[in-house]
Amino acid sequence: MSEKAILEIDGKKYEFPVKRGTENELAIDINTLRSVTGGIITLDSGFKNTGSCESEITFLDGEKGILRHRGYAIEELTKKACFLEVAYLIIFGELPTKKEFEKFGMDIKKQSLLDEEMKNIIDGFPKVAHPMGILASLTSALTAFNPELVNVSSTEDFYNSVVVLLGKFPVLAAWAHSKTQGTPLNYADNSLNYIENIMQMMFEIPTEEYKMNPIAVKALDELMILHEDHEQNCSTSTVRIAGSSEASLFVSVSAGVSALWGRLHGGANQAVLEMLEDIQKDGGDVEKYIARAKDKNDPFRLMGFGHRVYKNFDPRARIIKKAADDLFEDLGTNDPVLAIAKHLEEVALKDEYFAKRKLYPNVDFYSGIIYRALGFPVEMFTVMFAIGRLPGWIGQWREMRLNKEPIGRPRQLYTGYALRDFKEFGER
Repeated sequence: MSEKAILEIDGKKYEFPVKRGTENELAIDINTLRSVTGGIITLDSGFKNTGSCESEITFLDGEKGILRHRGYAIEELTKKACFLEVAYLIIFGELPTKKEFEKFGMDIKKQSLLDEEMKNIIDGFPKVAHPMGILASLTSALTAFNPELVNVSSTEDFYNSVVVLLGKFPVLAAWAHSKTQGTPLNYADNSLNYIENIMQMMFEIPTEEYKMNPIAVKALDELMILHEDHEQNCSTSTVRIAGSSEASLFVSVSAGVSALWGRLHGGANQAVLEMLEDIQKDGGDVEKYIARAKDKNDPFRLMGFGHRVYKNFDPRARIIKKAADDLFEDLGTNDPVLAIAKHLEEVALKDEYFAKRKLYPNVDFYSGIIYRALGFPVEMFTVMFAIGRLPGWIGQWREMRLNKEPIGRPRQLYTGYALRDFKEFGER
C-alpha cells in the first residue's frame, strides 16, 4: 500500500504521495499541489525542508553524522581511494577498474594544456583581483574553446568533456594564484599525479627546485576527497539549476564557482583563518574569545564550529583532524596562528558549553588551518575548495540532465503593494 500525506486547507483535503528513499528518508511529493489546490504553494525560505531532486550520488544524515558517496562510507573512501578514484565514482556511478583508472588519469593529463589565448584573458585582470573571480571567468571562457554542447547521452562525448574539465580546471586555479602573487604561470607535469601536480603548479618557481612533501600531498588528497560532493548545497544546487536551462557544463560549473565564493559557503574556511588572525593580533588569548562566544550578548561567533546540516560531529572533520595532526607534526611549524587554532580546538572539545550544543570543529576549521600550513594564502582557500568540489558538480550536472529534470523555476509569495494608480510627476 502506497503512503500518502493529507493536507487540509479551508475544510478541503488533498492527498499527496509520499516517496521513500534508499535509507528510508520520506518526502512528500507536491508536484501537483498548485494545480489541484488552485494556486496554493509552499513557502520554504532557503529550501531547508524542500527536496529539489532525486539523486543517487550522495547520502547525508546530519543527525547521525553519516556521509556516503554511491553507498561507500566517506571514512573508507578517504582511507582506501585517491581523489581521482572518488571523482570517477561520483561522476560515473562506480569505482573504476585498474584499467579504467589508468586511462582516466592519462586522458586527464593529455588535457592539462591550455590554449595560449587564455593568457590574453588572464592578462586583463588586475593583480588585486580575487582568484575566485578569475577562476569563475576562466572556467566560463573554456566554453569559447569548447563551443559544442555536451551530449550527456553519448558516453564518449560526456567522458571527453569530463577529462577536459578535470584536466584544465586545476591549471586555471594555479594561474589565478600566480596572477595574484605576481609569479610565472606554471604548466602541469605529466610525471606527477593529480594532487602532486596541483602542489607543483601552485608553488614551483623558476629560481628554486620544488621538493614534494608526501605527507603534505596525502593531507591535500584527503581534504580534496572530503570536498568532492556534499548533496544539494548552495553551489551544487546552482550548478543543477543553471544546467536545467541546458546551459553548457563549463558555464554551469562557472556558476557553481561563483556560488561557492560566498562567505557563508566556500568562504567559511577563509573566515576561520581571519578569525584566528584577529585573535592573534589581539594577544592570542583563546580563553577570552571562548568566553565571548558563550556570551549571548556578544556578537562574536566562533567560525568553523558547528554545521548547518550536521547536528553531531562532522564526519569529515574526524577524518581530516588526523591528517592535520600528522601534517603539523611533520612540518614542525611555529606559526602562532596555527598554535592558536590547536589551542582553540583543545579548549572547545573539552568545554561542556560546546559539547552540550554540539558545536564541534567542522571541516572548514581543519581545512583552513591545513591550507595555511601548506602555504596557501587565505584568498586561495575557496579556490582549493572549488578544485575538490568539481567532480561533484560534474556528477550532479550529468544526473540532472540524464533525468531530464525541468528548468528550475521556484515560486514566490508576493508581499508588495496591491494594485494602485499611476501618479504623474506632479503628484509624486
